[in-house]
Amino acid sequence: MTEFFDLQLDLSQCTLPRFISVEGPIGAGKTTLAKHLARTFNYDTLLEQTRENPFLERFYRDPKHSALPTQLYFLFQRAQQLHDLKQDDLFEPVRVSDFLMERDQLFAQVTLDDDEFSLYQQVYEKLTFDSPKPELVIYLQAPTEVLMQRIRQRGNAVEQLISHDYLNRLNDAYMRFFHFYDAAPLLIVNATDLDLSTNADHYAQLVDYLLNIKSGRHYYNPTPKL
Repeated sequence: MTEFFDLQLDLSQCTLPRFISVEGPIGAGKTTLAKHLARTFNYDTLLEQTRENPFLERFYRDPKHSALPTQLYFLFQRAQQLHDLKQDDLFEPVRVSDFLMERDQLFAQVTLDDDEFSLYQQVYEKLTFDSPKPELVIYLQAPTEVLMQRIRQRGNAVEQLISHDYLNRLNDAYMRFFHFYDAAPLLIVNATDLDLSTNADHYAQLVDYLLNIKSGRHYYNPTPKL
């Protein structure tokens, strides 16, 4: 069970990013981190509604025949969430999300065949051409074996259907995607030994690091306390 960490921070001299996107493959801890950051910075959250997708379980059981409806459902859902933000004025309330809109294409490339991806891409371009951009992206990175272990430990029944091969291909796609990503300041976090669920020190060290990011690409490797 994830704990809530109450950090006592003096943010009076800090200029916080007003829209943060936390990213990473399944099991990396992106939703946990997004919720912690929202509590620490008093931000609203914008979270994926994975369990609402009626095609997801079918996809994990039979990826070939269920990939396109699964992907399109997520695309419509995320595009609608971002559209609603623009209607409410995104930069009035500050927010942290556990997804990056551009990342949607990453999943599509892994799961769809060429014809399906061509169709998907046409829909994507029409729905996302004016999507709001984050001021900071945090990418949580971990080996596939670590991700699989975390997925097993948290015991979500649908996620137990995820194959090692699929997760490995997805993890590789994430690394390729963020190798070239430059649309916003980027913090790449080695999350292999990072416990954001119960370890307050791990979280505090990460927050201390990200508060000093202004631009460019940064890498964070946790330093264990002796």
